[in-house]
Amino acid sequence: MNPKTKIVPPKLWAVIPAAGSGRRFSSSALKQYQHIAGKTVLEHTVNSLYQLPLAGCVIAIDQHDQFAKTINFSQSVQFCHGGQERMDSVLAGLYHLRQYAHDDDYVLVHDAARPCLHSAQIVQIQEFCQSGQQAAIVAVPVRDTLKKADKDQIIEKTIDRQQLWQAQTPQIVKYSVLFNALENAIAQHILVTDEASALEHLNIPVHLIAGRSDNIKITYAEDLDLARLILASRD
Repeated sequence: MNPKTKIVPPKLWAVIPAAGSGRRFSSSALKQYQHIAGKTVLEHTVNSLYQLPLAGCVIAIDQHDQFAKTINFSQSVQFCHGGQERMDSVLAGLYHLRQYAHDDDYVLVHDAARPCLHSAQIVQIQEFCQSGQQAAIVAVPVRDTLKKADKDQIIEKTIDRQQLWQAQTPQIVKYSVLFNALENAIAQHILVTDEASALEHLNIPVHLIAGRSDNIKITYAEDLDLARLILASRD
């Protein structure tokens, strides 16, 4: 190697898919625009990611969303139009980043309604990105007893939880690896509900970063109150 050659460390970019309707939360109100302590859930989510040295953040929104761009974010964000499925929105975000990101840069895909990312996880994510490995997700071991039920909600059996993990976000993947995996999933008509699933179809190893139970995703209306308590406890 030429001693004058400068090694450029990979940059970190964030993609937040926020084009979904969130019907389990409400038939009309979008969960990412609910307020906690004077800020929208989406603002808290963006701020939690900016505990990392992000080069930029792209939020994929519905093309009819008129509210997101009126938010006065305290950090720099850009917008693109998302798609019908999460994977479509994430890929749209990657297309938007194409003019900025390098193949070996890391993309952190984070749920729009997951505002409680803890600083302890930030340290773990930074350590992973310094390792040069391709992909990882934040996840927590399954704690509760799991039951498999039939269509009538009658228990069929208990599931061994010893090797089971509950996926969270961020999911951290090198730009080119994630781009190719999502394009492959779409070309093969494979519906994936998170980024790791797209990588699994290509047999790409995905590491687990031990998460925290307070890194909750707001899915139901009652989750909003829990998120308020978690964030208030950190003030």
